[in-house]
Amino acid sequence: MTSNPTVGVLALQGDVREHVDALEQAGARGVPVRRRAELEAVDGLVLPGGESTTIDKLLHVFELAEPLRAAIDDGLPVYGSCAGMILLADRIVGGIEGQRTLGGMDMTVRRNAFGRQVDSFEADLDLAGVTDAPGGTPVRTAFIRAPWAEEAGSEVEVLARIPERAADGSGVGAAAGKIVAARQGRLLATAFHPEITGDARVHALFVQIVTASRRS
Repeated sequence: MTSNPTVGVLALQGDVREHVDALEQAGARGVPVRRRAELEAVDGLVLPGGESTTIDKLLHVFELAEPLRAAIDDGLPVYGSCAGMILLADRIVGGIEGQRTLGGMDMTVRRNAFGRQVDSFEADLDLAGVTDAPGGTPVRTAFIRAPWAEEAGSEVEVLARIPERAADGSGVGAAAGKIVAARQGRLLATAFHPEITGDARVHALFVQIVTASRRS
């Protein structure tokens, strides 16, 4: 296949337009997805940020939860950002009673690990597969009520962790060393929002995953 891949953005909550724009910067055709027929027409899917419990409920209201779980099991490439990272995790810490995930990634994610909205922050991080490319520079990341992964299985590739110390040399507390970006096969997850910082390289990495899956 030589045409650009079509990558959907789950359009139930979150920065849908911003993700579509970033995907198009990365060479894909970005489209919103709200219905099963739209899900079945894409080569890959982005799960944007938002409130993970609300997205979980909306997935069931729109009758997308089971089709999406089946698509993930069948090899659909999916990228989860912030709340999307929670949805892709097999296990949650700090979730509400009855909260469900889509699963697929063998990791345990702590919901709202970095605190409340007022604790949001931006940081430059090294991200494997992006900043280690020739001429690569750190990725500007935005954390908004973000999760982190507390543990990951042997099949999960850790792409980024919070450094042990901040750029000014100060400590970063309990966040030090926590996983904030990971990949397992065709699934990619970040605790941060790359769509709002103007850096489309994480989306470009996902488009590469989608493109490779179309060739296999």
